[in-house]
Amino acid sequence: MKRITVLNGPNINLLGTREPDIYGHQTLEDIKMKLEAEAAAYSIQLDFYQSNHEGDIIDRIHDAYQKGYNGIIINPGAFTHYSYAIRDAISSVNIPTIEVHLSNIHAREEFRSKSVIAPVCVGQICGLGADAYSAALFVLHRRLLTQ
Repeated sequence: MKRITVLNGPNINLLGTREPDIYGHQTLEDIKMKLEAEAAAYSIQLDFYQSNHEGDIIDRIHDAYQKGYNGIIINPGAFTHYSYAIRDAISSVNIPTIEVHLSNIHAREEFRSKSVIAPVCVGQICGLGADAYSAALFVLHRRLLTQ
């Protein structure tokens, strides 16, 4: 069975109440439950994790490598814009990774439009709300079929 880890950065635990006009009304638990059902249909084991701490996310990336995970979906939150440590962790493990964002970071404040994470990822999906996670899972699933 293929395994994918879904990593979520700072403040994503507040989804549903945090600026719902930007991030929607779904909670992180809602997204997790939907994605787990989709992963099961693809015969993919999914691990879901959220932390407000950069080092915890880096540890999870390293853990995914050590345990032989096949893919990573990451919503780095604010770490998107400045965490070279997370970027280096992703590029170090050589696991196909897709960066996701609920909002369209390119249509928001200037500082949000730059991702230091995206260049070391397979791609970036943003602006689709919670469907960004589903799209990332679909893409990774398609790529795993060819392996």
